[in-house]
Amino acid sequence: MECPECGSNNVEVIKERGRQITLRCLDCGNVWQITLPKTVKVPLIVSEHEKSYKTVAELPEGEEIRVGDVVEIEEGDIRITGIELEGMRRVEKAVIGDIKTLWGENISFPAVFGVSIYLKDGVTQSFKVKADREEEFATGEVIEVGGYTFKIERIRTENGTIKRGIAKADEIKRLMGHAIRGKARRKLEIYRGHKR
Repeated sequence: MECPECGSNNVEVIKERGRQITLRCLDCGNVWQITLPKTVKVPLIVSEHEKSYKTVAELPEGEEIRVGDVVEIEEGDIRITGIELEGMRRVEKAVIGDIKTLWGENISFPAVFGVSIYLKDGVTQSFKVKADREEEFATGEVIEVGGYTFKIERIRTENGTIKRGIAKADEIKRLMGHAIRGKARRKLEIYRGHKR
């Protein structure tokens, strides 16, 4: 919440009455009221890697939501990955009152993606690894996974394959490259399953 007078975020709630809230800015002393929008409980299926669970998200009635938007629930921040209307119709965006079910992934968890390391004689060693969602990976970078050192040659993302460039872990589906001799700049942790 931002003070309409001075723009400060240093604000406290001094009174709550239903959806009516009275706030005070701790920097300039300004006092003002806001009315919170009516909310609707929308069924939400949350994915935490290989585990999923059903919950509900309380969202402002009449507002639009899109695939890719982030909503906050008790369990963490959830990025919307699917929107379903009546008749099992999937859409990219919808008004909150029209939605039958939302799907999302808990982005409070690290990103998990695949790594394919090409060895001699046509053998491929594959791993699932985890990384902070904001961590970046670049083609040409040397990394160690499971005792193997390899050079990233391609990065498969949600939008295609990168042969030159950088991608955040959050977007990556798979890193691919040949095993090399040498020292890795960093080591990736192997993903060993869901832990809350």
